[in-house]
Amino acid sequence: MAAAGVAMLAAFAVGAFSGGSDEAPILSARGFVAEPEHVYDHVAVTPSPAPSPSPTPPPVEPPLGEGQFQIVIPEIGVDAPVNAYGLDFQQVPEVPLNGQEVAWYNWSSAPGTGSNAVFAGHVTWSGAAVFYDLERLQRGEEIVLRGADGTQLRYTVEENFLVDPHDPSALSVMGPTEDDVITVITCGGTFFYTGDATFGGDYTNRRVVRARFTEATPVPTAAGS
Repeated sequence: MAAAGVAMLAAFAVGAFSGGSDEAPILSARGFVAEPEHVYDHVAVTPSPAPSPSPTPPPVEPPLGEGQFQIVIPEIGVDAPVNAYGLDFQQVPEVPLNGQEVAWYNWSSAPGTGSNAVFAGHVTWSGAAVFYDLERLQRGEEIVLRGADGTQLRYTVEENFLVDPHDPSALSVMGPTEDDVITVITCGGTFFYTGDATFGGDYTNRRVVRARFTEATPVPTAAGS
């Protein structure tokens, strides 16, 4: 997976998870924000009491903690470390500079907190890399995330498909979701050389696997405790 392999994330990553708005204020001819015209009648109105603010629910603690954890995909022999990655100075998502590490993007949801956690890894890196066999993963098979303390989050694969990285609609796979899911991205399609000094080339497509949360296994307790 080349650096461009996740470049399709860039435009999306800086805003979609922040809940920002694209709406701009309407400006008048003199440059001030235009106020809408209002029509008032002269009937006295007793103001209603302001509703009590709803309590803000406490944030969900990430079940896997803040440090490194493992991604395990038994069907294709994956057992790899996962570390948090962000955006580089050009607002492009960073990728591991090795073939066996997996990135979890810290601008997406933390796994197990109720929305979409986005992961990326290479398909080749001077040979087969961590997600070399991701295309073989089928609906109903399992992805496990395992924390350093033994906590496990289990996800069941629902989709495995290719997207065109130049298609703006492909960005939707990284958007927030109402359900607890993970999205795993690597390269797919055909490799072509670009002359890039680090990655050598790129792939024509991106492979996307979407899996839904099914079960959490808590930290094992010692016998008799």
